[in-house]
Amino acid sequence: MSELLNGHGALSLVPKTDEKQTMKDFKTDQEVRWCPGCGDYAILAAVQGFLPELGLRRENIVFVSGIGCSSRFPYYMNTYGFHSIHGRAPAIATGLAAARPDLSVWVVTGDGDSLSIGGNHLIHALRRNINLKILMFNNRIYGLTKGQYSPTSEVGKITKSTPMGSLDSPFNPISLAIGAEGSFVARTLDSDRKHLTSVLRAAAQHKGTALVEIYQNCNIFNDGAFDPLKDAAVRDDITVRLEHGEPIRFGKDLSKGLLRNAGGGFDIVPAETPGIVVHDAHNPDPSQAFALSRLDSPSFEHTPIGIFRDVARPSYDEQLRNQVDEAIEKQGPGDLASLLGTGDTWRIDD
Repeated sequence: MSELLNGHGALSLVPKTDEKQTMKDFKTDQEVRWCPGCGDYAILAAVQGFLPELGLRRENIVFVSGIGCSSRFPYYMNTYGFHSIHGRAPAIATGLAAARPDLSVWVVTGDGDSLSIGGNHLIHALRRNINLKILMFNNRIYGLTKGQYSPTSEVGKITKSTPMGSLDSPFNPISLAIGAEGSFVARTLDSDRKHLTSVLRAAAQHKGTALVEIYQNCNIFNDGAFDPLKDAAVRDDITVRLEHGEPIRFGKDLSKGLLRNAGGGFDIVPAETPGIVVHDAHNPDPSQAFALSRLDSPSFEHTPIGIFRDVARPSYDEQLRNQVDEAIEKQGPGDLASLLGTGDTWRIDD
């Protein structure tokens, strides 16, 4: 098995292939069945177009999904796949990544699947730093079950399940992921193919859990949820593009910048103001990345996209394998029968 250096210089055990691959190699013969105009089509095309860059054998790539519109993804990928149960994709993918270091394991999930019934599985995958790439399609609604409000729906959202408006404060997926010690946390949009691909590329190079929130339009049950970020007339003025090592400036003419304030957050100031924050995605201290995640507002007045955090720390699965090797070296191979018969055990005869 070949050993390859990833983006942080750590060893990856996923073997490469010499076969030249194209987008077509990652398409299946299954009819893609989402609603016409769904943002999932754009994400699928971006992923299929990007995967040949990895140079990995298709049999060494696995897509694991939960339940929801996004979770049809494995059917359309000419790789191995597992359509699992509601919210449990990170748990299943964790076992797979821990047992099979020769696989590149991807999780495809939605905001309802991952942040409601699957919330605990998601945060523990993040804190453990399992070698997973998690793509969270966030459309701020339950699509498959026909338009109920989700954990990311804004306060006051009127849906079939909240006819007088939602009273729940929504999750901010980026804040949650950073708070759970996520080592790679990013946000992108379904309609921005170039940006989406660049974020996917960085996530694939990361050793550990990479969470990518993708703003994805549900044109049936929550159409236009992200229109301000897609409207050519205003998007450049409100989108804060994060680039590691660069001062954080935004606006159509880059006339605005971010300055840390005494409360730990940010003030929007003229770009020429001294002390404009320089984005450091590799800073082990998550406080600045967390503060950036709090810039969000329901009106998308200033919305960061890009890589909030990309730090190197040991992955759980790698540490687990090292621990098993150490135990075998010290104690020898395990004996399952002896283990089961140790301690207070007894046998009941007929």
